[in-house]
Amino acid sequence: MAKDLSKKKLGIIHAALITARAVQKYIDEIIPEVEVVHWVDDTIQNTNFACEPGVIPKKNYHKFVQAALSQEEYGVDLILLACSTFNRAVEHARPMVNTPMLQIDRPMMDLAVQDGRRIGLLATVPTTVPASARLLRLAAEDAGKEIEIETRLCSEAFAAIKAGNAARHNELLLEEIAALSGRVDAMVMAQLSMSALEPLLTGTKVPVYNSGRTAFNKIRQILESMS
Repeated sequence: MAKDLSKKKLGIIHAALITARAVQKYIDEIIPEVEVVHWVDDTIQNTNFACEPGVIPKKNYHKFVQAALSQEEYGVDLILLACSTFNRAVEHARPMVNTPMLQIDRPMMDLAVQDGRRIGLLATVPTTVPASARLLRLAAEDAGKEIEIETRLCSEAFAAIKAGNAARHNELLLEEIAALSGRVDAMVMAQLSMSALEPLLTGTKVPVYNSGRTAFNKIRQILESMS
């Protein structure tokens, strides 16, 4: 039986409003009784996207620390970073923040590296690719695994979802998943927005993990362990 988490608080730090909307489905389904505190700053995503892939403005790490400390002061039990592009911010902040923190992509990566050594990384934003690949390698290293990463970038899908064309977004990504399925043992989808594909992925040849479902399952597990 699931434990009652009605006295628990989760802080979520967003680099864009789009992820604040995307996580609500999983909050409602998996941790409905938890008090959720959102912190959103669209300037983080905008300035991250303005840089070359792999480059994060230092001021964005500073903003993350400020947000985390604000949520810690409020008394949250766990802090989730809901941005893939600057997932390293959690690692920079850990010496300054006492509250446990989680990168939204890490749980799906921990699962994927258990499925084999060939991991597909499907992304829709170029700036996310180096950050997600780094975190995937870190998950493999922590698990004592050796992996090969095969990356697919579908920028057209991100443009479609931003324009409100979810059907085109899903169509493009399903094509990429089908093409990649014969080459890898498992796949991870780098953008939280890609979690919308979940109902369409019941018959895939290999496991395809999304950060929404896996992260919030992990959040529930962590919060229950604190009860």
